[in-house]
Amino acid sequence: MSHEHHHHEFANLDRAFGIGIVLNTGFVVAEFAAGFWYNSLGLISDAGHNLGDVASLVFAMLAFRLAKVDPTPKYTYGYKKSTVLVSLLNAVILLVAVGFILTESIEKIFHPRPVDGDAVVWVAGAGVLINAFTAWLFMKDREKDLNVKGAYLHMVADALVSVGVVVSGVVMMYTGWDIIDSLTGMAVAVIIVVSAWGLLQDSLRLSLDGVPRDISCARIGEIISATPGVKGFHHMHIWALSTTETALTVHIVTEDMKNTEELKYNLKRRLKDGGIDHATLEFEVSGNPCEAGSCAGVSGTLSED
Repeated sequence: MSHEHHHHEFANLDRAFGIGIVLNTGFVVAEFAAGFWYNSLGLISDAGHNLGDVASLVFAMLAFRLAKVDPTPKYTYGYKKSTVLVSLLNAVILLVAVGFILTESIEKIFHPRPVDGDAVVWVAGAGVLINAFTAWLFMKDREKDLNVKGAYLHMVADALVSVGVVVSGVVMMYTGWDIIDSLTGMAVAVIIVVSAWGLLQDSLRLSLDGVPRDISCARIGEIISATPGVKGFHHMHIWALSTTETALTVHIVTEDMKNTEELKYNLKRRLKDGGIDHATLEFEVSGNPCEAGSCAGVSGTLSED
């Protein structure tokens, strides 16, 4: 992939974050104003939830930019891992938001309050358009970067919340059943939990230097073993440098050290095709393994959890 293509992708995503932050900040201000004007606790609560999502977008953009910063003597990998930490933070914020939605919904069931359905429909309808458009900006790249996926899920969740509010507003306008507002909030909360759970699992795995979900350790082992000149391998570790880059270290056992440069080239090329962006290889001759106890990690064939 060319440098120009990488730069173009970076510029597009950076612009998407900027547009999303500006649009959603404007909507939060308008929703707060409408909530106070119409004395709607529901709109004020949703505005507070959306404000948290604006903060998540800001964090995600900062992490996205930090990941492009060059390494330093203190941070030799750069700040790539910040994208993983922010994706974890986004998952946690989503689940905390669910807690607020459920609390508000249950409280309304036991202490119902009259709601101006017409005002709710118009304000929430604007929210659907803004959140759906922002989600669309991230949709294309959501499977390439866990950090972008987190931002995408936030916007989809907000759009779903707004759709639910619109539907409940219409029902309340024509029936006066204020309890619909609470039931809709609970249904939306369940949808958000389902969407955020996968993000939380992936983020925790990468935060603990686990193998990325789209990388198969068994497959990587097969690639190494099938490379001519390799007699075996051990001490293999695979982890994520960021939400888009994967690293590997492994000890390669060979018959002799004469053709290690050619072997290294072939291995790195094959590993790159297997999804490994950065491979660090240590070669050793058969019958002369590393010191006992100094090598921990994957070796030979393996089964995955």
